[in-house]
Amino acid sequence: MTEQRRADDASALYIGLISGTSADGIDAALVRFEQDKPQLVHALTHAWPEALRRQILRVAQDEEKLDLDAYGRLDTAVGQTFAHAVHALLAQSGASASSVSAVGSHGQTIRHRPFGEHPFTLQIGNASVIAENTGIDVVADFRSADVAAGGQGAPLLPAVHAMLLHAPGQTRVVLNLGGIANITVLSANGQVFGFDTGPANGLMDAWCLRHRGEAFDRDGAFAASGRVNDALLATLLSDAYFALPPPKSTGREHFHLGWLDARLPSALASTADVQATLLELTARSIAEAIHTHANDAADVLLCGGGVHNPVLVRRLQALMHARDVRSTASYGVDPDHLEATAFAWLARQRLLGLPGNLPAVTGAKGYRVLGALYPAPRAED
Repeated sequence: MTEQRRADDASALYIGLISGTSADGIDAALVRFEQDKPQLVHALTHAWPEALRRQILRVAQDEEKLDLDAYGRLDTAVGQTFAHAVHALLAQSGASASSVSAVGSHGQTIRHRPFGEHPFTLQIGNASVIAENTGIDVVADFRSADVAAGGQGAPLLPAVHAMLLHAPGQTRVVLNLGGIANITVLSANGQVFGFDTGPANGLMDAWCLRHRGEAFDRDGAFAASGRVNDALLATLLSDAYFALPPPKSTGREHFHLGWLDARLPSALASTADVQATLLELTARSIAEAIHTHANDAADVLLCGGGVHNPVLVRRLQALMHARDVRSTASYGVDPDHLEATAFAWLARQRLLGLPGNLPAVTGAKGYRVLGALYPAPRAED
C-alpha cells in the first residue's frame, strides 16, 4: 500500500505551514518530491493580523490567561489565518487545490512542556478549519506522538536537514535561528542528532517590540547601538537549561520577557545594552553548544529568520572563527522556508505511514508515525 501510494505520489504537491516561536508570520511552502527528497516549488510568508499576533505572544509568554471560550476562539482564528496562507500560496504559485495531496500544518505553539509526570506540547490552529476552508486534507499535531513515546517532540527538522545538507565523511552543523535556536549535527559517520540550544530571535524580538514598538530588530541595528553588559550576560547564561544534556527542547514559555525581567538589575542605563546582551546570549549559547557537542564540525549552515540579522551572523562567525559559518543558501537550500518544507515532508510521511521522528534527536522510545489526518470535504459531502 505504501509503495503504491509512493508511486501515485510521484507528481503530487504538498504544502507545509509553520508559524514559529516568534510568530512573525506564517511560512508556507509548496513542495514536490524527487526520489523522496523535498524540492521547494514556491514559498511565501503570510502576515498575521497584528492584534492576533500580539495575543498569540501574550498567551505564549503566559502574560494572558485563556478560559475555554477564549481558547476555542483563538484556535479557530489561528486556523482561519493558516487557511488564508494556503490560499495566498496557491494564488501566487498558480497551483490548484486539487493538485495538492495534503497540507502539513505545524500550527502555532503556545505551550511546550515535554517533561514531568504529564508531559505535553500544544500547537493551536484548528486543522478542521484549514481543511474545510481550503478543500485540502490536512495533517497536524505532529509533536504529540513523539512526546507520548517519551520524547521531546522537538526538534523535528533534523531528518530533512540530513536529506538535503549531509556531506559524506564530514561533520556539519545546521543551525536554525528562529525564535529558539536549534542545531542538527550531521556527523561524519552518518549519525544525526540535535537539540534546542536556547533563545535565538525570540527574546530580542520581544525586547525590541517593548521598547521600539517594532516586531524585530531590523539588521541588528538596535543591538549594535548598545554594549554587552557582562554581569547581566553571566546571569542569563547561568540558567540551568544551558547546562542540561540533550535531548532537550524549550520555547517561549521558558525564555520570555518575564524570565528576562526577573534577571535585570534594578538600575540599567540603556535598553540598547540589554538588546546587545541578548544578542550575545544567543551567540554565546549556540557557540558553546556546538563546541561541546560538535567540536569536529567543519562548517555551520544557517537557516531561519536570524540569517537576516548581520550583527548576529558576524558575532557567530567571530565566536566560531575556525568553522565556515554561512547560510544554507550557499548550498541551494532556501534558509527562510526550510522549516515549512520540512512540514510538507512530514505530511507526506504521515500519508505513507512512515516515521517522522528521529529518536536519537528527540529521545523517544522509538520511531513513530507523526500527525493526525483531517480529511477535507469531498464533492459528494
